Amino acid sequence: MTKTWFITGTSTGLGRLLVERLLARGDRVVATVRQPDVMRTLTEKYANQLHVWTLDVTDTQAINTVVTEAFQRVGHIDIVVSNAGYALFGAAEEASDAQVERQIATNLIGSIQLIRAVLPYLRAQGGGRIVQLSSEGGQIAYPNFSLYHASKWGIEGFVESLAQEVAPFGIDFLIVEPGPTGTNFVQGLDRAQIMPCYEDTPAGEVRRGVASGDFAIKGDAAKTVDAMITAADRLHPPLRLALGSTAYTSISNALTQRLRLLEAQKEVAFSADSLN
Repeated sequence: MTKTWFITGTSTGLGRLLVERLLARGDRVVATVRQPDVMRTLTEKYANQLHVWTLDVTDTQAINTVVTEAFQRVGHIDIVVSNAGYALFGAAEEASDAQVERQIATNLIGSIQLIRAVLPYLRAQGGGRIVQLSSEGGQIAYPNFSLYHASKWGIEGFVESLAQEVAPFGIDFLIVEPGPTGTNFVQGLDRAQIMPCYEDTPAGEVRRGVASGDFAIKGDAAKTVDAMITAADRLHPPLRLALGSTAYTSISNALTQRLRLLEAQKEVAFSADSLN
């Protein structure tokens, strides 16, 4: 059955590939970009299937306007994909105030406001699905990505809570958590100004590793997008979907360690209860 999708951040990377895959199989897509010219070849090829809007997700008023216009234009939208985002790369102290604010405004507030904007329309049509692009970085943390992790951990907490709030309206969620994948992610990093004092720290080690290309990128972009589509098509998708062996292993190790630490604190935790 043909579906209609609303997807943000479709200029490049997984967002662009997702649009291409969906159009090729016959679905309709509302795609948002900051520079509409990048979609020209697709709009010419899929004139009857693809609708493009210009949108910067840091502009809440623009989000509300585009969402309203999109639902008015295409009617029922089955799946909303909150994909727009990027990573701020640098130790927390190295980042400028403007960089911090832009990271949170794009990845966290932008995603929250997009989801809030579509909820009334999804409720009115009797339900729908929201796919939130996170990453393994929504469950684990590397040095030099602290602000990026703050945005991803934040949006995952928001979605997990919201999913419980709107389940009675037939609205459900899928959080996608890819590991390192063959996209333009590294090229799109917003790099903080380097402070020499961090050179011989874990942050500096990660910086050197990224610069040298030593980090293994095992994830295949096409296979990642195919897995996303398959999960989004399911009647009852999981709340979270880790994609790539690196993501699976990293998240599994992090959760195992976190549970081990929690269990070791059981006696202390219970001691904080009021006495009966």
